[in-house]
Amino acid sequence: MSYLSLENSNFFVIGSSMVLICLALTSLRLIVQMHAKKLLQKELAQRDNFALGINYAAKVAVLCGSISYFFGHLATFDINTIHVQVLLPIGLIWTYIYMGQYIHRKWILYQFNETQAILKQNVCAALVDSGMLVGNCILVLGLYHWFTPTDLNSLFIASVCFVILQFLFAIDSKLRESRFAKSNQGASLQDNFNLANTSIGIRYAGKTIGLALAIYAGLHSAPNYEGQIVDSVLTVLIHSTFMWLLLYLCSRLLIKIVLPKVNIGLEVDHQDNIGIACLEFAVFCTMGYLLINMFSI
Repeated sequence: MSYLSLENSNFFVIGSSMVLICLALTSLRLIVQMHAKKLLQKELAQRDNFALGINYAAKVAVLCGSISYFFGHLATFDINTIHVQVLLPIGLIWTYIYMGQYIHRKWILYQFNETQAILKQNVCAALVDSGMLVGNCILVLGLYHWFTPTDLNSLFIASVCFVILQFLFAIDSKLRESRFAKSNQGASLQDNFNLANTSIGIRYAGKTIGLALAIYAGLHSAPNYEGQIVDSVLTVLIHSTFMWLLLYLCSRLLIKIVLPKVNIGLEVDHQDNIGIACLEFAVFCTMGYLLINMFSI
C-alpha cells in the first residue's frame, strides 16, 4: 500500500504560490475594473457583458497558469532570495506576456481597437484578444523553458528571440488577412472583427493558440546555445518556422478528414457557423499539442 507523501517544503511552495495568485488576481480585478470604468460585478452580472467575461477569464487563466508553470519548474526554494528567485522571474514573464499582447494589438491588428469593442459587448473581439493573450503566454513560457535568463546577456538573447517570434506571429496574421481578403472580395479581416462575427473570432483564436503551441514545440526541440546570440536566434527561427509549416500541413489534412466537402470559408465568414469554427479551433490546438508531445525533449 502506498501513501501520499508531502514534505513541509511542498506545503510552503503551495502556500507561497497561492498567496502570489491571490495578490495577482486582486490586482487584475482592480485593473480590469478601472479600464471598464464600472464595478466589475455590475458589468458582468447585471449588464451580462459576455465579451468582458471571456477576456477577464483569459487573463485569470494566464496569471494562474504562468504562476503554476513557474512553481512547477522551480528546482529549489529559498525564502531569503525570494526576490531574485521568484518575484523577478515572474515579473519578467508577465512583462513579456503583456508586451506580446501589446505588440499584437498596436502593430499586428493596428486597425482594430479590441478594448473598445469588448466594452461594447463584442464577443468576437474578446475571443481574438483572449487568443492573443493565451498564445503569448504559451510562447513566453516556452521561451522561459528553453532559455532561462540568468544574467543580462542571456536576457538580451531571450529578448531578441522573443521579438523574432513576434515577427512570426505577425507574418501568420498577415497571411490569414490576405487569404480572407481574397475569399471575400477584398474585405478586411480586421474590419470584420467589428461586425461581431463570433465564428471568425473562434477561428482566429484557435489558429493563434495553435501557432503558439507549435512554437512551444519548436522551442522544446531546439538545442540551447548559451551565450551565442546568432546560433540561438537561427535555431529558434528554424525550429519554430518548421513547426509552423508542419502545424498548417497536418491541420489541413485533419480538417479534410473531419469536414469533407465543406466550404469552411463560406460557413465561417458569411454564415457565422460557430460549430465549424469550433472544429477548426479544436484541430489547430490539438495539432499544436501533438507537436509538443512528438518533439519535446
